[in-house]
Amino acid sequence: MGERASAAGALLGLIAAAGLALLGIALHLLAILGVTIGLLICVTGCWYAVSRRGVLRVMSLLVVLAALGGTIAGLFFAHIHWPLLLLIALLAGASVAAARHALRRTDQALRADSARLARARRPEHPVLIMNPKSGGGKAERFNLAAECRKRGIEPVLLEPGDDLRELAEDAVSRGADVLGMAGGDGSQALVASVAARAGLGYVCVPAGTRNHFALDLGLDRADVVGALDAYRDGLDRWIDLAEVNGRTFVNNASLGLYAQVVQAPEYRDAKLRTAAAILPDLLGPDAQPLDLCFTGPDGAERHTAHLILVSNNPYQLVPTGGGLGTRERIDRGVLGLVTVTITDAGQASRFLALQAAGQARRFSGWAEWTAPRFEIRSAAPVPVGVDGEALILDSPLVFTARPAALQVRLPRRTLRRSPAARTVQVLSGSTVAGLARVAAGATQG
Repeated sequence: MGERASAAGALLGLIAAAGLALLGIALHLLAILGVTIGLLICVTGCWYAVSRRGVLRVMSLLVVLAALGGTIAGLFFAHIHWPLLLLIALLAGASVAAARHALRRTDQALRADSARLARARRPEHPVLIMNPKSGGGKAERFNLAAECRKRGIEPVLLEPGDDLRELAEDAVSRGADVLGMAGGDGSQALVASVAARAGLGYVCVPAGTRNHFALDLGLDRADVVGALDAYRDGLDRWIDLAEVNGRTFVNNASLGLYAQVVQAPEYRDAKLRTAAAILPDLLGPDAQPLDLCFTGPDGAERHTAHLILVSNNPYQLVPTGGGLGTRERIDRGVLGLVTVTITDAGQASRFLALQAAGQARRFSGWAEWTAPRFEIRSAAPVPVGVDGEALILDSPLVFTARPAALQVRLPRRTLRRSPAARTVQVLSGSTVAGLARVAAGATQG
């Protein structure tokens, strides 16, 4: 009954928030149109600023500043009714919260569902490899080596000049029955591949900088020491891995503009300046299309794209809340594939407008699909970013999904849902239909 009441409340809150928002737009239509036009001019100017050099770049930046000023003026003259805006935000927030409860998207629901996961057996020779420099020195800051020894876990430190794969394989040869890694996503992928090949359980300790893999597993990235509980009191879960030309990755591989820019040696020390110097060669009027040939979701051959993202299961890439850039699941056995092609300033404006409305998938240059295998062909070696590491790989690039390849151990006490699994897209037709079914008495599977 609680879920039915929550579903009904979510639908009523959504209707009320949408109605008040439409009323506010109608009362200040001209000012809102002015703000929208100003934003579109800003986007167009930014396109020319990044794709041109010299005088054209300076003029574009001046246009952007002028349009930004007009946008701010439009907001001022809109006479925003702050109490109304606050009421809309409160109704929308209440709708999302109620929908999460109705659709079982809360961490409490996850803990109830975790009873279905098998409890991991306690290991006899657990090993954790740690990179003391990763994440600004998190392993040292949290004293991970000492915490491991307290729990009977053998700590192995990655020293300068060490080969991480050799360290992992050596741990396996010495009898490790559970293998873990405390470091960034690239290190996680490498050690996970060794654990998967040896048929061992794997523990992810979020001691890197961003820890995207840990986030999607449902780990608390702030509780580095708490992740060690997976050795002693963990739950077993089978997840997928992915490969490109035999190299394992846990998150994604990106090709196109970003991969080209990060290859520059000076990128790490001067990101904006490096991008400003390189992008005109990739986007300007004399730019040659990137040589990236692949088969699209419709079976047709494509010969270029500005962005290609190949991920270990699909990411939530449309801005619909806190789940942006995360994965709801890592066990569907497929690759997530997204390609984006933006050819001129007009398309850039259309893309931004659709993205702001949460409708990026409607952009003509956007393609998104899933597949167990994907291939990219090129006449030359291809720059690619794999789990944040800049690489050059020989063509063809063959991406494959490896379903249920890794048995990961998760700490029972701190287990959460990934942001994508917690997020509810209340404006999507499927969510509204799901809420209606729950309100009518259907149960969530």
